[in-house]
Amino acid sequence: MAAEAAGPAGPGTGSGGGTGLTDLPGELLELILCCDVLGAADIGRVSCTCRRLREACQPRGKVWRERFRLRWPSLLKYYSHSDSVSWLEEYKARHNAGLEAQRIVASFSKRFFSEHVPCDGFSDIETLGCPSHFFEDELMCILNMEGRKGLTWKYYAKKILYFLRQQNILKNLKEYLQRPTERQSFLEGAVLIDQYCNPLSDICLKSVQAQVDDITDKVRKVLRTKNPRHPSVASKAGEVLIPEVELQRQVLDAMNCVLYEQLKYKGNELDYYNSLNSYIHQVLIRRTGIPISLSVLYLTIARQLGVKLEPVNFPSHFLLRWCQGKEGSTDIFDYTYIDAFGKGKQLTVKECEYLIGHHVTEEFYGVVTSKEVLQRMVGNLLNLGKRESTDQSYQLLRDSLDLYLAMYPDNVQHLMLQARLYFHLGIWPEKVLDILQHIQALDPSQHGAVGYLVQHTLEHIERRKEELGPEVKHRSDEKHKEVCFSIGLIMKHKRYGYNCVIYGWDPACMMGHEWIRNMNVHSLPHGPHQPFYNVLVEDGSCRYAAQENLEYNSEPREIPHPDIGRYFSEFTGLHYLANTELEIRYPEDLELTRATVQKIYSSGKE
Repeated sequence: MAAEAAGPAGPGTGSGGGTGLTDLPGELLELILCCDVLGAADIGRVSCTCRRLREACQPRGKVWRERFRLRWPSLLKYYSHSDSVSWLEEYKARHNAGLEAQRIVASFSKRFFSEHVPCDGFSDIETLGCPSHFFEDELMCILNMEGRKGLTWKYYAKKILYFLRQQNILKNLKEYLQRPTERQSFLEGAVLIDQYCNPLSDICLKSVQAQVDDITDKVRKVLRTKNPRHPSVASKAGEVLIPEVELQRQVLDAMNCVLYEQLKYKGNELDYYNSLNSYIHQVLIRRTGIPISLSVLYLTIARQLGVKLEPVNFPSHFLLRWCQGKEGSTDIFDYTYIDAFGKGKQLTVKECEYLIGHHVTEEFYGVVTSKEVLQRMVGNLLNLGKRESTDQSYQLLRDSLDLYLAMYPDNVQHLMLQARLYFHLGIWPEKVLDILQHIQALDPSQHGAVGYLVQHTLEHIERRKEELGPEVKHRSDEKHKEVCFSIGLIMKHKRYGYNCVIYGWDPACMMGHEWIRNMNVHSLPHGPHQPFYNVLVEDGSCRYAAQENLEYNSEPREIPHPDIGRYFSEFTGLHYLANTELEIRYPEDLELTRATVQKIYSSGKE
């Protein structure tokens, strides 16, 4: 009836000759069309009804801009108010980018479940036909999905986003290194290193600089109370260096007051080898760091206040130097040396040697470039990555090697370390061969080490080619009758007390004799002749546990393991659901898992 009544009256009028939608003032009409209960499809249909509504929903107008903002609010930062943008086309492009991102993420589990994502696994992403920030935004939408579902999607979305951001940061780093030295900010270099090692964190130069500016303003306030006419009190004082040594001293005294007395910055002596000490955004958050990270902060603030300090690559303890004599002097005794790690203490040459406990030659008191500062920062991270054999340490080692080789691509020592690392981790064998070929071309004397790695890498590639497909384990097989537990169950280790989830099992221990001996498996009552389980542990490790050492967890909870999404699609609250790829390998486990959960936890509640 409503349609029949509207027909004769026309699209612009209501029944009984009242005012219709199209008779409303333009601003009110736009306000209605921008209502968040309308979707893009609704707006599309409305714009097809008549000329008046088509004009109200024009591609560059407010309606489509609002539709874009409501759907993807974080993307508006990429546009300025002066841009002439077809919001309808941007909406379509972002929508299509989302579909493409979902397609790629969904394909990764099937393609790469059995191996680490290879170098060429991201080739689809590198040739995207859409703006990269649209693609990244969809990945962030996947990562931010609420609830405990979509774990596999989140796992691979995270890997893809990690790759994309690191590639972009490497481009920025290479552009930074190509600039003239005077345009290479020490702070920007530190931020680039921080971003590369923490690509999923929200770190940007603008934010870090704002925090440094805030500290600088606090120093100005202290200076103003001591010397109201000091030239650094002006907000743009850093544009001109202060020539008078006494005025420079006043700046440094005010800096020490603010940094070390008011804000309580300090060198992290208790946890010196924590990688967070090397990341500038963490230094600002935690107000602690190591000599080089604190020196970058100290130097940056000093320069903004008109005092020129220079970085000194002193062995074992990074320092800054402050000229007391003629500018550009080559005499090391014309400088005072500043220990930012030691609360800004000013040192003589002799006191610098006391600091490290031995004499050093004059060359170690010389100034270094921003590239050399970055090299030392990355070198610190490299050494931290070598300290432990954990997944986190290996990732840090990989990231720091990438950074080092971006600065020094022909460094044979670090190329060899990268090749050995990939070989040890069993990843990217084709890239290992490329690296080894490059090493051989740079330094033929490395042929012995190169030949060994080439031979074993080729064997690895051949073994991979011979793999027939996933091994399928049926619980109904007679040889599996002793296997008591199933995929997805939350367990507890009887001896060590850790919580874990089962993601694989064998009817007996499948490790080699050396592992069995080292782990003292024969001391167990059933030795190696019992089922063993692959488990993801809450501390981030992967372990191989004997059946007699595991028991049901009386209080099952999520296991915070980085690889949880590789194997599971959902956490139900009591157990994990295997994803498609894991379920193919253990097709009969899900039924047993559900029955076990029902039996163990339902009876407990009763």
